[in-house]
Amino acid sequence: MSLRPIKRLIKAKPTLEGAGVHLRRAFGFGNTTDFDPFLLLDDFRSDRPEDYLAGFPWHPHRGIETITYVLAGTVEHGDSLGHSGAIGAGDVQWMTAGSGIIHQEMPKGDSNGRMHGFQLWGNLPSTLKMTAPRYQEVKAVEIPEITDDDGTQVRVVCGSFSGKSGAVDGVAADPIYLDVFVPPGKRKTLPVETTRHAFAYVFAGAGKFCNASGPLAVPTESVGWADTHPPTEAENRSLVLFDRGDEVTVQAGDHGIRFLLVSGKPLEEPVAWYGPIVMNTQEQLRQAFKELEEGTFLKR
Repeated sequence: MSLRPIKRLIKAKPTLEGAGVHLRRAFGFGNTTDFDPFLLLDDFRSDRPEDYLAGFPWHPHRGIETITYVLAGTVEHGDSLGHSGAIGAGDVQWMTAGSGIIHQEMPKGDSNGRMHGFQLWGNLPSTLKMTAPRYQEVKAVEIPEITDDDGTQVRVVCGSFSGKSGAVDGVAADPIYLDVFVPPGKRKTLPVETTRHAFAYVFAGAGKFCNASGPLAVPTESVGWADTHPPTEAENRSLVLFDRGDEVTVQAGDHGIRFLLVSGKPLEEPVAWYGPIVMNTQEQLRQAFKELEEGTFLKR
């Protein structure tokens, strides 16, 4: 087994989106190579309704998939295909925009005014950019949960882990999306396929992610783990981007650590991106916005 080196630590940055939603952006709207096939990760959470109630009114998408995972509160949604509904605490909505959809997402918070969720954007390969739009909505009770003997808890949002498979299927990027909690003081090693790009986003507690780089490849009696694998400390709203390898190891802090562990197979295709539309060429991008202006954007 080979421990994944850590490329860099990123602090999520305050950002305004939609009609004035205050959120933190871990990555997005930059160089997509390191995160391919993922494009963006937003962390929207607040106990102040004025930070999120303006929501994300009607807007288009084409060429991507959006994954919304809610931990507290609710998000009401509707779209140009006539779908509407709400996802609540622990639920997931996986929307394949494909050839084009216009939708809105309106956070509502819970009875105490709390709202917390994540939105991850996954790119679509060129062969599926113009596929038919579709939804997959998964309720909290449908998401498999694994509890290890050491108290580590893993929710399998998508993909397979430790013999369990998430309810979301048929996703182009074939992602593995895990919600992981490691108890205080515990060290946990989690497998990640070598061919995948992977990152961990910490959203509660803190801990140290072990690093594969160091002066020695194998510890000796006089040289401990910290000497051979200098750790990277990560706290709330921090993203750890990993290099290639087939496992990651985390040492939880005094209050434990909870994080998203996400990996996917890179598409390695050109990206032409403006706002909510992601294509492969600038010509395709111009065509999409021309269709928006002409009223021919929606294909189905």
